[in-house]
Amino acid sequence: MIDTNNFNSIFEKSINEYHIKNDITTKVSNPYNEGTLENLLYKKNWIDTVQWHLEDIIREPGINAEKALEIKRKIDKSNQDRTDLVELIDDFFFDMFKNIKPDNNAFIATETPAWAIDRLSILNLKIYHMREESERKDADSKHKEKCSFKLAVLLQQREDLSTAINQLFDNIKSGKAIIKTYKQMKMYNDPSLNPVLRASEKK
Repeated sequence: MIDTNNFNSIFEKSINEYHIKNDITTKVSNPYNEGTLENLLYKKNWIDTVQWHLEDIIREPGINAEKALEIKRKIDKSNQDRTDLVELIDDFFFDMFKNIKPDNNAFIATETPAWAIDRLSILNLKIYHMREESERKDADSKHKEKCSFKLAVLLQQREDLSTAINQLFDNIKSGKAIIKTYKQMKMYNDPSLNPVLRASEKK
């Protein structure tokens, strides 16, 4: 269902299920059928959730160089997987709305639906972890108060972004907005486009 209440529920489900084990090596167990939007959204948020914790690990002050490089490689791969999945979600919407004829004065949004949903996925992660901090048993009252304030801001941001995404879909469905898919064309993971990788292959 194309509604951000549904999107947020899927993201919360993914985040909660990841934190049952709270382990970056846990394999995703997607409860939604392949080929569905729900499946793509769950998979997308799972990638975001694992990467959130990879970003925590790599910031450990005492991490050794070998471990840091290993985590950096995982983050690089995660970023590529995330981008690929966002583009798949945009392709899903493009196919869904392909028969809608835009008005002559239809506008082009500054970002695609899937990239807006990407931000919504990250917001749900921020909310989960900020709520966790606001309820931490070993934290003092000042820390909890500060985190509670930030949590309220994040919840408002989620509400606003959810509304904006729903409005974008309404405009697409009514022909007032044009839906296009934009490819990120990332170059640094492709040996044919990254001169450093290209040179290393020739050694």
